[in-house]
Amino acid sequence: MSLSGADVQKQIKHMMAFIEQEANEKAEEIEAKAEEEFNIEKGRLVQTQRVKIMSFYEKKDKQIEQHKKIQISNLMNQARLKVLKARDDMIIDLLNEARHRLADIAKDPSRYSTLLEGLVLQGFYQLLEPEVTIRCRQQDLELVQAAADKNIPVYKDAVKSNIVVRIDQERFLSPDICGGVEVYNSSGKIKVSNTLESRLDLMAQQMMPDIRVALFGANPNRRFTD
Repeated sequence: MSLSGADVQKQIKHMMAFIEQEANEKAEEIEAKAEEEFNIEKGRLVQTQRVKIMSFYEKKDKQIEQHKKIQISNLMNQARLKVLKARDDMIIDLLNEARHRLADIAKDPSRYSTLLEGLVLQGFYQLLEPEVTIRCRQQDLELVQAAADKNIPVYKDAVKSNIVVRIDQERFLSPDICGGVEVYNSSGKIKVSNTLESRLDLMAQQMMPDIRVALFGANPNRRFTD
């Protein structure tokens, strides 16, 4: 049986409504899926960027910590160098004070002549040469000559050998030194420096560990003392 125009229109509207509903449902499904995929991708991107940011700041923290350690190390080294410099300055001042006191000894004829006798005789024993030349300050000529004259028989008796001593009266030691003598062999190639300054320097080198302990105390980092 044939449908009337009104029935046809009704059927068409019904089909159109069904198609529209299907389209709306499909569009909602696509939109929901797109929203889900968007959220998933957004979460992935956020997580990726979070990891990057955390890694960046973790690296920065390590750099800052390393820089801080370097700065602390530099400051400690600078402080250590300042302490060492202050200690060296103190030792230099101590040695300068000792030099000034040596100069005072040279001003006392009795003490200085006794000291010269010991320095001259020591020079004889160190060289053990048949001929020696003594050089001294010009103002010490008489005292040195007397010291040599007194010690020649002492030396001969001790080593059972003769010795000829010459006092150099052409080239003198600097008047700026505290005193003492230099003793040379006959060729002038071997020298024993027995000036007061050289003796002080030698004593300072030998006693420097004891001097440092006396001034600054024992080094806690030193394991052996012999």
